[in-house]
Amino acid sequence: MADFAQARDLIRLAVGIGGGTLDILVNNAGILRDRMVFSMTEDEWDAVVRVHLKGHFNTTRFAAAHWRERSKAEGRAVYGRIVNTSSEAFLAGSAGQPNYAAAKGGIVGLTTSTAGALRKYGVTVNAICPRARTRMTEDVFTDVPEEGAPDALDPGHVAPLVGYLASPAAAGVNGQVFVVHGGMVAVMQRPLVAARFDARGVAELEAALTPYFAGRPLGETFAAPEVLGLKAAQAPLPAEESAGDGA
Repeated sequence: MADFAQARDLIRLAVGIGGGTLDILVNNAGILRDRMVFSMTEDEWDAVVRVHLKGHFNTTRFAAAHWRERSKAEGRAVYGRIVNTSSEAFLAGSAGQPNYAAAKGGIVGLTTSTAGALRKYGVTVNAICPRARTRMTEDVFTDVPEEGAPDALDPGHVAPLVGYLASPAAAGVNGQVFVVHGGMVAVMQRPLVAARFDARGVAELEAALTPYFAGRPLGETFAAPEVLGLKAAQAPLPAEESAGDGA
């Protein structure tokens, strides 16, 4: 959905099939062009940002316009749900994926901005950071379990959260980011202010910031690599069973 006009036509088609209404939009298209930042080409950067970030914007833009127009015409809030797909690569600051991490971070920004803009029309917008074995990640997650054994990376473990966020039950869930995989869902906390300094000029900043960062753990950044260690408290059931339990 990286083409603006194609995204417009897709939303129009969906509205037409839905008898003039659109209820749910799930943005999930993606590609990988992994490389360290010092080796990445312009085309590798542009392709990933275009498919992920621009693709999310394109469909969101036309769906949002539809819901706004319907809400104004009907004089009330309408039903609308957007579920965007971000990634733990953004949260953890994946060193070999600067294009992917940047695009996925942008999707979180798009999610929170759009959530605020569409709230009054009855539309919720949330983002998930799924960990799943798909065609896009098959070269990353190579530890495939034996046939018949539960697979924590089965995409079926992600589907129940998407279904929930698209449902009426999630009317009060808006502008949130979730990590989901293997029967586990983690609600990510919004960024908090770690410290505040009153300082003017380089000398005052040096006096305040240098000792502050000297007292923090070596190598700690804004990234949160600990999210990569999240896992379910119990081994996951086969995805079909876990999905059925949540229905």
